[in-house]
Amino acid sequence: MAKRVHQPREDAEFDFILRMSGVPVLAYFIGTWPKAIEPCRAMDLVVGDIADEYTGRVTVVRTDITRCPDATTRYGVTGAPSCVLLKEGEAAAHSEGPMTTAEVRDLLDGHL
Repeated sequence: MAKRVHQPREDAEFDFILRMSGVPVLAYFIGTWPKAIEPCRAMDLVVGDIADEYTGRVTVVRTDITRCPDATTRYGVTGAPSCVLLKEGEAAAHSEGPMTTAEVRDLLDGHL
């Protein structure tokens, strides 16, 4: 996982990262149950590349659904992996399921 990817341990830390970010936030939600592990690991590589490529333009937050249940509910996440682009705390774009680097770029570029 890229060093530029934040990994909050709880909802309060997730909210703190949102407040402190001066740029949009790509919240990448992961699950730890058996069927979610492999797709989420594959997305870790994609999200790491995005974090490096979009440094200074997007804050990337890898969010465990079980550790941040309030954020998961607030942004309507129902599966993992999921990506939610947040601008000033509001969802600007949402995608569920595994994505390629190009697909994540398209999601971001359409809103940055």
